[in-house]
Amino acid sequence: MSRVAWYDLRGRGWPRDILILLHLPYTAWHLSYVAVGASLAPRMDWRALGWTVLAFFLAMGIGAHCLDELNGRPLRTRVPGALLWAAAIASIAGAVAIGVMVGTRETAWVVPFVVFGGFIVFAYNLEWFGGRLHTDTWFGIAWGGFPAVTAYVAQTHALSLEVCIVALACVLYSMAQRALSTQSRFFRRRVPRLEGHDKATRLPAVALTKDEVVRPVETALRFMTWAVVSLAVGLLVVRV
Repeated sequence: MSRVAWYDLRGRGWPRDILILLHLPYTAWHLSYVAVGASLAPRMDWRALGWTVLAFFLAMGIGAHCLDELNGRPLRTRVPGALLWAAAIASIAGAVAIGVMVGTRETAWVVPFVVFGGFIVFAYNLEWFGGRLHTDTWFGIAWGGFPAVTAYVAQTHALSLEVCIVALACVLYSMAQRALSTQSRFFRRRVPRLEGHDKATRLPAVALTKDEVVRPVETALRFMTWAVVSLAVGLLVVRV
């Protein structure tokens, strides 16, 4: 079986299926936005940060990815559909419960974010409303700006101009990620071989493998992944 992503493992079986479902590099990428948003707060509440990271890991790292796999099996896993549904519902319910707890103990301003998160995770990944929310823009909002703003509100119980500006950067960076990863997925999953022939120069046809086509794109995605993770770690170290 050919690899469906640059971080896919060779071979088959439960270990491969579980690891590819978690999308670990991308999960780390988007959890980094939580740290970025929280680090903008005047005073860091590490407990609130921990709960926020856990909630987004459950909702995005597990729930969203299980729902995405239910929608057409893009990762070609053999995990039973019932198990995917159970994992998705349990993890998203856990994330919602954490949000409600934080809203009850800290600030009610978290509650609207919990409602939005519970909605968008299903609407985006299951392509509700004819896929109108399954776009680059909504991906950037839900997986980029939303984690950053939510983490900031959990810390400060308010919004600010600076977090809105940073959230916009997170949105745009995530949109760039989706544009690149969409091209990578297309060639990896749908195009086994390419051939080109320049009629003007009458050069011979050149056969390309999909690995050769997607390598520059996936190299950029690797650099982008670890760039945002490094940024988040650096911002947290400053706050220690």
